[in-house]
Amino acid sequence: MTVFHLDRATVVRSGVPVLRDFSWTVRAGEAWAVVGPTGSGKTTLAEALLGKHALGGGTLTWPLFDRLRAAGHAVEYTSQAVALVTFKEDSRLFSYAGRYYQQRFEFADSASDTPLSLDAFLNVGGADARAAVCARFGLAPILHQPFMTLSNGQARRARLARALLTNPEVLVLDDPFIGLDAAARADLAALLEELVRDGTCVLVICREDAVPAWVTDTLVLGRAGDVSPLFDSEDRRENRGLTPPARQEVVQLTDVTVAHAGHTILDRVSWAVRAGERWAVLGPNGSGKSTLLSLLCGDHPQAFSNDVRLFGRRRGSGETIWDVKRNVGLLSPEFHLYFGEHLTAERAAATGFFDALADRATTPEQDARVRELFAALGIAPLAGRAFRALSTGEQRLVLLARALAKRPPLLILDEPFQGMDARTAARCRDYLDRELTVEQTLLFVTHEPSELPRCVTQTLRLEKGSAS
Repeated sequence: MTVFHLDRATVVRSGVPVLRDFSWTVRAGEAWAVVGPTGSGKTTLAEALLGKHALGGGTLTWPLFDRLRAAGHAVEYTSQAVALVTFKEDSRLFSYAGRYYQQRFEFADSASDTPLSLDAFLNVGGADARAAVCARFGLAPILHQPFMTLSNGQARRARLARALLTNPEVLVLDDPFIGLDAAARADLAALLEELVRDGTCVLVICREDAVPAWVTDTLVLGRAGDVSPLFDSEDRRENRGLTPPARQEVVQLTDVTVAHAGHTILDRVSWAVRAGERWAVLGPNGSGKSTLLSLLCGDHPQAFSNDVRLFGRRRGSGETIWDVKRNVGLLSPEFHLYFGEHLTAERAAATGFFDALADRATTPEQDARVRELFAALGIAPLAGRAFRALSTGEQRLVLLARALAKRPPLLILDEPFQGMDARTAARCRDYLDRELTVEQTLLFVTHEPSELPRCVTQTLRLEKGSAS
């Protein structure tokens, strides 16, 4: 039995054809993986299945809906029979519009400020079902927490949990495994396998090297004119072992503790990083990696009640948040959600010179730096396109250029390769290995040790409530 059928369809996003003359049929009992390079249209295809993008030709039919209506299901049910889980927040319960990035670390405690809690976000279905799903996804201990303050991994698990609570006939998942630690990935893969066995039609967008064993069919999307890797292996420069001329202490944390509502996020963490060092920051979801980085970037208010020193100065000694950010280049998994202005990709990257999310006038030298980065990262054709219209992987590349733009002394990359295919991630890794100067310090957060640049030589490993 056919679930849906695309027949010679042209899929259009923001007026630009992404897929042309495209046909695809999915039948009951099949479990599909959709793979392909960054920018090949994977997410756009998934959104088109739900009518989020127009067809410029061809047809999309859903025989599944006809069968559900014939069986007596209401129109409302058939419209909810397909659940799509993406990077974006599209539940209509919560919006990042009108918010600023630092708010995710500012816990609201006053009675007059009642942000959407995780418990309210998951208020779908019966209480027993919610309890079971929350237990399965490890969300029960944080149900009281405002949704906006969740870490990247926690937010992704919450969106998956909400989708499962609607009992969809078809579950479409856009890169569900990224942002999750190894244990969470294995548990999610096992859970999805159970759903497939129980008859749910699962379509998963993922990297080609992450296709689950239970997938029965794979759709491979390509991209014309794909660029080759920027550097060959023999052309890479090995930075390991080089000593910067000044061994200034860039980061010093002493017995740092961060807690909220009785829940300890970081417990007496001490850490010292010197100029030119390259660190991996590892740990499971909920271990406090994003919280730790927010202390360094000036985004977390509890930095002032802890001994947090950057470039030799303790937070709260008179510097402003802009003094802190001037020396830091940051890329985080959530950044793309906070760009409210209608910027081109090039102008979005240029905001990195000013540590802002709004457009500002740039110099010819700054414009040339952005063009240089776009060429090096293989995204020069994206420069004039609307940032919001780019795929998630393309947005990540633009935001990587943003973080690199001002050649910051401290570069913080929090899961920078999310949404990128393996080849694109390798190109970015090579760029970091080749182009970072010996004076620049790198903090690189990932759940995938294979993503680490070769120049990374030291590791901070966080566990829940501790560090090693």
